[in-house]
Amino acid sequence: MLRRRNLLTTLLIALPWALLLTLWHQYPTTHYLNLLRKETDENTTSKTLLNGTSALREEGFPSCTRQQQSIGATPKIIQNYVYSRPPPWSDTLPTIFVITPTYTRPVQKAELTRLANTFLHVQNLHWVVVEDSPRRTNLVSNLLEKAGLNFTHLNVETPKSLKLGLSWIPSHTPRGTLQRNLGLHWLRDSFSNTAPPEGVVYFADDDNTYSLELFEEMRYTRRVSVWPVAFVGGLRYESPKVSPAGKVVGWKTVFDPNRPFAIDMAGFAISIKLILEKPHASFKLEGVKGGYQETSLLKDLVTMDGLEPKAANCTKVSSTRNLKDTISLLSPGCFYSLLPYSSTFQCACLVLAHVSAK
Repeated sequence: MLRRRNLLTTLLIALPWALLLTLWHQYPTTHYLNLLRKETDENTTSKTLLNGTSALREEGFPSCTRQQQSIGATPKIIQNYVYSRPPPWSDTLPTIFVITPTYTRPVQKAELTRLANTFLHVQNLHWVVVEDSPRRTNLVSNLLEKAGLNFTHLNVETPKSLKLGLSWIPSHTPRGTLQRNLGLHWLRDSFSNTAPPEGVVYFADDDNTYSLELFEEMRYTRRVSVWPVAFVGGLRYESPKVSPAGKVVGWKTVFDPNRPFAIDMAGFAISIKLILEKPHASFKLEGVKGGYQETSLLKDLVTMDGLEPKAANCTKVSSTRNLKDTISLLSPGCFYSLLPYSSTFQCACLVLAHVSAK
């Protein structure tokens, strides 16, 4: 009884603040973000990439150094920042093509910045960013230009009839489907008349967190590689089940473990050559409910026997889902009661999760 009373008290304190933050995000911030959208002449912008590309644009700022001073003198700090980014392109290392769907929201720039800062440490990476928007926005364009990465910037707007009005209901069309398909189309179009490079395709959502080790694990994928993902589906982690012989034989998951590929979007990578060999393989919109997007693509590319377990036979976690999934793991009841307000008041959700977990 005391625990319920504490939870109710916390709810009464947090809810008014949550509603105020929600209103603030819905009006001034959203209006400001909409002002950032300006129409451009083309649908795509690409930076130099691919076959034999060794000439990446590197910005040669002087390094941040501390001048030597005489003993007893006040040290003078010269703040000329250096960005040696990304690592030099290798003609022999397989390329990682990362496809990221994104959409306008208050935290978009922060989450894309975090992702870019991760990718800056990965050699031979090309970032395909696809906006859910009628045009490419200045916010994303400027961020990509300043990031120093090899990138391609695309956009396609999801029709209103397909957008998630209630994003927590799994029967609706999952967000990012058209954007991921456009990324696949761009890859196939880019290599329609040229020999494809060695490499893989990975779908990285902008609100997730990734270990650098993950990219080196996936780089040498022959067909489709798989690994565990943390904080997803109400579990500490979801993972393929691997036999002593090193074959995937099932799935550790709560939601429908009998799916042909019961895996999260962050839990697999596909060989670029396999993507090109199967031109009709894509994420399906018609007749596919939430949680089955991964299966709708993978079933056209590979069978269970063809999966390659990575991360020490799927015993290590190298990718992590977003904060909302972490909160859900701590306190599912509290999380889903506040989910309609999304990430607007994650701090309030964390407080509730902490109280309920005691």
